Amino acid sequence: MTLSTIAEWAVKKGIGLVGTGDFTHPMWFREIKSNLEETESGVYRLRTGKVRFLLTTEISCIYSDQGQGRRVHILVFLPKISDVEKFNSKLTSRGANLFSDGRPIMGLTLRDVAQIALDANPKALIIPAHAWTPWFGIYGQNSGYDSLTEAFGDLAKDIPAVETGLSNDPAMNWRMEELENRAIVSFSDAHSPAKIGREATVFELPAINYENVRKLNIAHTIEFYPEEGKYHYSGHRDCRIVCSPEEIKKKGTICPVCGKSLTPGVMSRVENLAKVKVETETKKDKSGVRWIYFQGKKKPPYVTLVPLMEILAEVYGVGVGSQKVVKSYELLFNNFGSEFKILLETEIGGIQKVAGEKVAEAIAKVRSGDIVIEPGFDGVFGKVKIWPSFAKATKGKPSSAQTSLF
Repeated sequence: MTLSTIAEWAVKKGIGLVGTGDFTHPMWFREIKSNLEETESGVYRLRTGKVRFLLTTEISCIYSDQGQGRRVHILVFLPKISDVEKFNSKLTSRGANLFSDGRPIMGLTLRDVAQIALDANPKALIIPAHAWTPWFGIYGQNSGYDSLTEAFGDLAKDIPAVETGLSNDPAMNWRMEELENRAIVSFSDAHSPAKIGREATVFELPAINYENVRKLNIAHTIEFYPEEGKYHYSGHRDCRIVCSPEEIKKKGTICPVCGKSLTPGVMSRVENLAKVKVETETKKDKSGVRWIYFQGKKKPPYVTLVPLMEILAEVYGVGVGSQKVVKSYELLFNNFGSEFKILLETEIGGIQKVAGEKVAEAIAKVRSGDIVIEPGFDGVFGKVKIWPSFAKATKGKPSSAQTSLF
């Protein structure tokens, strides 16, 4: 995950603007300063290449508040190298060990970090990361809050957006009343190059610069199927227990195998916390892609996709990292361009000519939403089935390899 590798994979994915990540880490920040140059106001590039970078980091705040332990991840965007230097210096003076990790753990509150970022530059972007995950999400049931005001106090007004995370989508977030006038963004917490672009935000920008990005004029978002996220349903991985919000309401949150509390799923947390009713409708475009729109609300639409390498892995019956998948991915990229273009725009007939009938059929099925997913739970990613070996009637229920709670 060097800057050049990030840029290379951003091109493969179809991403023109990507975060540097980890600008709080001194060694990585040195790489940023040495290799990136500001080409537009607040936007950076490598000295060769077209991919643009924003200065970003993710911070893990772990502290006690209102008698409860809090563990929340927060994203910080800053426009200038000098802003980052001020921000990092202040964190260090407050006792943060920035060498500890790319995503540093610190005992500062969310409000503390927000204030330090705003002091470094009043135009700092502060966004809670993967907002609903049980641990480390701002709304997470185990260590989060019930509202942004509860978390940030008087600085809640300076929080313009929240990030969906893999286990939920915009429709689930718009059910929160306090998010009505905030943006919903989708990024990808990528720990390896191929994971870049699992989720993405498409901006409407008159010109590419930090100030225009900061306005958060969003055309649409590209989403992971939330069922595929590893905290979508409640459950226990060790006990092989997984259950839906409806089952939780009927029988409670205690594991019938070990007697401990189940790890709460994002769906159950949304049901408990969100109050607003949201109506959606689906429309297919000329490429057969299924888009989700909001009825009665001027909100950006979104599309849910399965990463291309996962699609190819199922087609060939091999692992995602296998040479067969990699070669097929490169073949498609070399013929049609980026992954997003392949998944969203390229004619199915053209894909069939290059990669074969089964690959073309799989991409068409993903576009139309004609797939089945075993929901993820307790840190276990959900499993996508393009050609399910079990009846569609089981959609959204545990597989036979798992034990249903009830």
